[in-house]
Formats: sequence, structure tokens, C-alpha cells
Amino acid sequence: MARYTGPKSKIARKFKEPIFGADKALEKKNYPPGQHGPNKRRSKQSEYAVQLQEKQKAKYIYGILEKQFSNLFVKASRKKGITGENLLQLCETRLDNVVYRLTLAPSRRSARQLVSHRHITVNGEIINVPSYNVKPGDVVAVREKSKSLEIITNSLGSSNLKIDWLSLDRNTYSGSIISVPSREQIPENIKEQLIVELYSK
Repeated sequence: MARYTGPKSKIARKFKEPIFGADKALEKKNYPPGQHGPNKRRSKQSEYAVQLQEKQKAKYIYGILEKQFSNLFVKASRKKGITGENLLQLCETRLDNVVYRLTLAPSRRSARQLVSHRHITVNGEIINVPSYNVKPGDVVAVREKSKSLEIITNSLGSSNLKIDWLSLDRNTYSGSIISVPSREQIPENIKEQLIVELYSK
């Protein structure tokens, strides 16, 4: 399964945001990486560069590679409604993201690994495809044999779920999808309209 495995702090500094979670390197150096430091940089970016950067940021946040992301955009553009909002909804309802949102994993990267290693079920059936699209009414749970995994128990124990479109049952290590999230329920700092403009060229 292809995925980004490069340096995380570099990416966080590039976008000046904690893309992969809290990052001490970003706190110390809140400017893009490079040998010249924060100086001697072009302060003005072209319209295309701004749009491209927003797309790259969304891809890194959700851990999706270019081909998958462009396929999601095509799917989003065919759906009724606002294309940019549809795109984010498709990203949010990926199984790996839902496992992360349910706090069954501390990060999207570890959530993807739990899914790939067959620790997660959807409606009682083991699903090992991180890009699997969940729907309202689906129940996502940890497989019975995997409930003792330290990464899952630690993540559940240290979290406080506040996601309106999901419900979590800590006793059964499961959660259900109440509805497709609206744009207001998606906390990610992504300007989806820039992505739409980029793909529409």
C-alpha cells in the first residue's frame, strides 16, 4: 500500500501547521525548511502556487496520494452539492479517518495501520481497506481479539470525543456514523475552494 513515509516535521514547517499532530520542530522553527532560513524567500506566491499548496496540504493531512485524491475529486464533482464540501466529506468518511476520529488510534497513520492489519470491523465484517467509504448507520468497531492492543486502549483512555457526526461506545470499542459531516463539523484548516479551482483549470 503506497503512502507518504518521509520526514513529518519538514512537511509541518512547509505549511506552518501541525499536519501530523503536535510537533516541537514547528514550535521552534515556524518557517519553511531550507538552508537560507526564514530570510531571502519570495514573499509573493502565484495563484497556482497557492492552490497547489492547499491541495498538497489536504493530501498530507488525510494521507492520500495523488491518484487517489484526483479520483476523489472526480467522485465529488459528480455528486450533488458543493464540490469542495463533497471532497472533504469523502475524505472524512474514509475508514482510516473514521477510526482516527473515533479516537481508536492516536493518528491517521496508526489508524491506517490498524485497518490494514485487520483489527477493525464495519458492521461486524473485517475490512482491511483504509480508503473504504463508511456511510450513515455503519458501525465501526475493534475486532474482539484486538481490544487488548495497547495503542487502542491508550488512545481511548487519553481522548475526549467531541465529533457531532459520530457516536462512540467506549465499553464495546465501537462507534457509529450518525450522518455525513457538514463543512462546519470538519475542523481541518483547508480552503477547499482553492483545490476546486486548481482541478478546474
